[in-house]
Amino acid sequence: MSSRSGWRLLALTLLITTLLYWPGLHGGWLFDDYPNIVDNKGVQPDDATVSSLINAALSSPSSEFKRPLASLTFAVNFLLNRLDPFWMKLTNLIIHLLNGVLVFLFVRALLQCVAPWTMANPADSAQNIRATLLALLIATAWLLLPINLTAVLYVVQRMESLANLFVLAGLIGYIHGRRVILGEANGRLFSPGFLLCLASITLPAGLGVMAKETAVMLPLYALLLEWCLFDFRNHASNTPLGTSPATDHRLIAMFVVILVLPLLAGLGYLLPELLKPKVWSTRDFTMATRLLSEARVIIDYILWTLVPTPHELSFYHDDFDVSTGLLAPWTTMAGIVCLAALTTAVIWLRPRHPIAALGIALFIGSHLLTGTILPLELIYEHRNYFASLGLLLAVVPVITPLPLTQATGQHAKSTVLRPHEWLTHGLALLPITLLMAWWTWQTAATAYAWGEPLRLAKELANRAPESPRAQYELGRTYIIYSNYDPGSPYTRLAYEPLEKAASLPKSSILPQQALIFMNSRMHMPIEETWWNSMIAKLGSRKPSIQDESSLIALMNCMRENQCDLPRPLMKRAFEAAIAHPDPSARILAAYGEFAWNQLADIQLGKQEMSAAIKEAPTETAYRITLFHMLVSERRFDEAHRQLNELERLNIGGYLDDRLKVLKGQLMSSGESK
Repeated sequence: MSSRSGWRLLALTLLITTLLYWPGLHGGWLFDDYPNIVDNKGVQPDDATVSSLINAALSSPSSEFKRPLASLTFAVNFLLNRLDPFWMKLTNLIIHLLNGVLVFLFVRALLQCVAPWTMANPADSAQNIRATLLALLIATAWLLLPINLTAVLYVVQRMESLANLFVLAGLIGYIHGRRVILGEANGRLFSPGFLLCLASITLPAGLGVMAKETAVMLPLYALLLEWCLFDFRNHASNTPLGTSPATDHRLIAMFVVILVLPLLAGLGYLLPELLKPKVWSTRDFTMATRLLSEARVIIDYILWTLVPTPHELSFYHDDFDVSTGLLAPWTTMAGIVCLAALTTAVIWLRPRHPIAALGIALFIGSHLLTGTILPLELIYEHRNYFASLGLLLAVVPVITPLPLTQATGQHAKSTVLRPHEWLTHGLALLPITLLMAWWTWQTAATAYAWGEPLRLAKELANRAPESPRAQYELGRTYIIYSNYDPGSPYTRLAYEPLEKAASLPKSSILPQQALIFMNSRMHMPIEETWWNSMIAKLGSRKPSIQDESSLIALMNCMRENQCDLPRPLMKRAFEAAIAHPDPSARILAAYGEFAWNQLADIQLGKQEMSAAIKEAPTETAYRITLFHMLVSERRFDEAHRQLNELERLNIGGYLDDRLKVLKGQLMSSGESK
């Protein structure tokens, strides 16, 4: 197979992928798309000035690191096409296709490292043909895997796919650097090959982290690749014949400096905070029960990747039962045993089948960040965007014999298969053929469901009948379709899924908030039980991010004069939310704004806003609100102090326009100079 033929087949794969995903591009927004894009004015700039782009880059609420590169791409989409989800999703698809090309290059380079092609005629050698075909097959499978769909059609997860663009590019660069090292003479500390390896790990990781923190795993992936394929050996040209290649101590030192030391420093910084109970107070699990649960989740990911079903790939997984002990449930111990077996398999396979060993190691390694001690949600399908490639590396070469050429001497020669050999090879290819057909069908069917919001909401509610989020999303979608018309048939349909979601034991206050919001907007009676159950939930546990968002949504509805809600009940809800130890800055700020705007209690408003600033001193929005409160009370000295703090936080000048407005308000308020 010529190089040109390989690229033509890859282009055909990219076209098929585009056609499968195309129906899903016409869908709408979902879940975290709203706080990160739709409701985030930061990524909706009026112009492309430096200050507005810096503000967009630093506007993500998803992470303390802000993920500026991903946010900038959302802002560019907005500048070109406003809030049209089609173009956002199309951009995601393009990134996915680019990742597919990099997967092909990466896998082909890996396979060529294991079985180097015949240098006399590399384009036609048996090893190179097999490497190209297997790389095409793995890239095609990866592009079509149903578990990777959310990284494409779920707009906000551009963060994941964009980060992996840099990860894959870095790994390809590392392989090329190692090939250069193999042909170098000893003696040069900073040889071209070593510098290429170093740059391929550090620079892409630094850029990828600006899209999502998962790119920080690139040095670990490179270490696993080095261990499985190269063993830190230096096959230098001056190595005496008959002797084993020497260990390249430069590579060991490099990984110590860029991986081991930062890892130890990061653990030293994070662990003391992670061991505090308050960090886990908004979750229904602790660090210990999270680790136990993830043993089951990671094994589930293997099944969901290789033999997925619609019920398993349900997007919403908040109905998952947390493990509370090794045998509660018993699958916890089974998961731990399976993970131990997989780790053992990596060690056993490494000298025998290094690609399979590397694939398993990459799968396990990719979950060390999101599946261990960080207080993240337990399950998300998009966390397998890179991990699924590891599984394919481990499985596809084993179940896909490709005896299309045979070697003669030092050269490869094509052979014609006899009829019975065609049958034998056809049967051998049956497993991968059936898997590819199943993956393609599942991706096509799911992409079709994603193409229309109500169709998707119904599909996800059917896939996860015990998921509060899935049932809530169906009810919320009915509300949107009702256009707040009491006579709409969608209005009547909204109550059942919302009330079901509210009754599920793991639900947040989102369903109650939606019911109150809907009836208030339509000037219909609000059930007292909705208020009581919402306040009881807020009082029974520390509010989650969803709970906080729900209260803020009701407060905003009141502020915009779209909801006429009883202020005493809203105050009770806020008091229940902040009654827990260490309330978040977000809920404190929301209560402060509510007290100021709705209760006309400026003292309470200042008190809560000041508490929010103490909790999150770098959040400029809280200081701006407090500034307005102080100006309204003519406390100009204190207002000036807030302006000074905002000046200090004005990194890169992204607050210049806002500060100009605030200073003008201070002057027009009658303050004397």
